[in-house]
Amino acid sequence: MSEIKRVEPLVLIFSGPSGSGKSTLVQKVLELPGTMPSVSCTTRPRRATEATGKCYDFVTSEQFDAMVARGEFLEFARVFGKHSYGTPKKWLEQSRSKGLDLVLEIDVQGAALVKEKLPESVAIFILPPSRQELERRLRSRGMDADEEISRRLAKAKGEIELAEKFYDFCVVNDEVERAGREAQAIVVALRCSSLRRREVVKQVLGSFGG
Repeated sequence: MSEIKRVEPLVLIFSGPSGSGKSTLVQKVLELPGTMPSVSCTTRPRRATEATGKCYDFVTSEQFDAMVARGEFLEFARVFGKHSYGTPKKWLEQSRSKGLDLVLEIDVQGAALVKEKLPESVAIFILPPSRQELERRLRSRGMDADEEISRRLAKAKGEIELAEKFYDFCVVNDEVERAGREAQAIVVALRCSSLRRREVVKQVLGSFGG
């Protein structure tokens, strides 16, 4: 067989309320061969459990503003009116040069901006099984005061209301192993779509001759 024309890598957007477990499911998807993560930039302080360059690249407000001025972000926003978050374009460029599917973990606002710029991107929403379970998870982390938890729950309601508008798939994270398999299955199914396998179909058809 002659060499098959390479298809542009997938751009996979994962979003979900704080406490939905989206980071865990993103890691499950990144276990699939042929994927790579996008590391967001943020101006918020680094938590003790976080390493720079793994979950986020932590930058100053001045550094962030300079990146905005240079047009280095695919999308960016100020979240909760306090800290800025952005997705550098360099990850998309690396994804395309390496032929690896890019996995973005961003909020609903960022997802809408990426979908606008990259209509071919695929958005997957991670849904908690209930408000009660989401609150339990937020409280079990022991990181936020009651006021902050209430704000996160209110924000979650708004995000879930937008899920149907911007997202192509929805995964309910009620049990992490099952939900992880479901998220992986979505990616595998997308890779096998007839649209993305068009060149393969043509090549196999050509092998029949005539």
